[in-house]
Amino acid sequence: MAAAGVGGVASQGSPDPALLAELEAESARAADLTASVAAADSKIAAHVTHAARMKETYVQLTGMYDKGKAAVVETTTTAVMNGEPLYSLLSTAFIKGEGGWGGDRGPSGPKNVAPESDPDHVVTYTTSRDQAFVYRLSGDRNPLHTDPAFAAMGGFDTPILHGLCTYGFTGRALLSALCDNDPARFSSMEGRFSSPVLPGEALTINIWKTGDGQAVFQTAGGDGRIVLNNGGVTHT
Repeated sequence: MAAAGVGGVASQGSPDPALLAELEAESARAADLTASVAAADSKIAAHVTHAARMKETYVQLTGMYDKGKAAVVETTTTAVMNGEPLYSLLSTAFIKGEGGWGGDRGPSGPKNVAPESDPDHVVTYTTSRDQAFVYRLSGDRNPLHTDPAFAAMGGFDTPILHGLCTYGFTGRALLSALCDNDPARFSSMEGRFSSPVLPGEALTINIWKTGDGQAVFQTAGGDGRIVLNNGGVTHT
C-alpha cells in the first residue's frame, strides 16, 4: 500500500487521477481569467487612448507688444473635441524689463469700465484656508501657492491663491447671477488680475448689466481692494 504524500499525491506509484483532473481544471480557469484580465486591460487602454484623442488643443502666438519697460505676450489656445471647436482662451503675460525694442505698443485704453452706480448683482463667496491645496488638484502645482518659503522668495508673506481659482469663483458667480446656472447660456468672460488673493479671503463679485446679454464686473477681496478688474461677460 502506498503512503499518501503532501498535497494528496501518492508518494509512490501514479498520481491520483481525480486530483490531476482537478488541477487541470483549475489551470484552465486561471488561464481564462488571465486572458479576461488582459482583454479588459486592452479595452481600458484603448478607451483612454480614444478619450485622449477626442480633445486636442492648439496654442498660437497671436501678439507681442512693446510697452517700453515691459513686454506683453499674447497667446490664443483653441480646444477642439471630435472635430468641433470646444472653446478658445486668450491669455496675455506682462513681462517686466523686456520692452524697449521699438515695436507696436498694442491695444490700450480703458475696457469694461465699471459704472459709478450700484451693481445689479452682488455675490460673495468665502474661500477656504486650504483652497490652494484643493485647487492644485487641477494640475497647477506651482509652489508659490502652497510653500511659504517659496512664496517668501516672491515677496509674499504667505502663499497666495491661484489666479485662475479666483477667476473660477468669479465665473461661478456670473453663471449663477446671469445664467441661472445654465452653462449653455454662458458665452464668454474676460478680466485683468489686479491684486493677489490670500486663501481664506472672501471674494465679492459686483456685476453691472450693460446691455442685452452683456455685463461688466469687478471682484473684490476681503478688504475691498479690487483683485479682478475690467471684467466683461457675454451670455444668452
